[in-house]
Amino acid sequence: MSCDVALAAFLWLASTGPAAAAPKPAVAVAVAAPQSVAKEPLFADIVGRAGRLKAEVEAWRGHLKADGPAASLTGFDAFSARIGELAALDQKGHEVLKARGTDGDLKCILHGISQDLPLKLGEIGKAATGKDQDAALRDMAYLLNDNVEVITAPPAPAV
Repeated sequence: MSCDVALAAFLWLASTGPAAAAPKPAVAVAVAAPQSVAKEPLFADIVGRAGRLKAEVEAWRGHLKADGPAASLTGFDAFSARIGELAALDQKGHEVLKARGTDGDLKCILHGISQDLPLKLGEIGKAATGKDQDAALRDMAYLLNDNVEVITAPPAPAV
C-alpha cells in the first residue's frame, strides 16, 4: 500500500507541469586593468619633475644640522617656483583623468598632492630649527616620492 501512495504522489507531482527552469549561472568576466598613464607626456613630466625635486630635497637634508637654527637653502626660491609648477601639473593630471572618467584613485591622489605640495613648502619656509627644517624636508621628500609612485605603479583593475 505504501508503494501505491508513493506512485500516486509521483504521478500527481509529475502532472502539475514542468519545473521552473533554474537560472543560468553567471558568466565570470575578467576585468582588465586600466592602461597605465605613466608614459603619457603629462604624467611622464610629473614623474620627472617630482624625482628631480626629491633629489634636491635629499641634498639639502644631507647638509642640515639638527641641533642648530634652520639653514639657508640655496636656490629655495627657484625650488618654490618648481613646486608650484608641479602642483599645477598634478591638478592638470587630475582634470585630465576626471574628463576621461577613468582612474578614480589616481585622479583623487593627484588632486590631493596638488593641494599638499604648497602646504609642505610653507612648512619648510616656516621651520626655525634644523630639526624642524629636516622634518619638513623629509615630509616633502615623501610627498614627492608618492607623486612618482602613484603614477608609475601598475594600475589595478576596477572591482
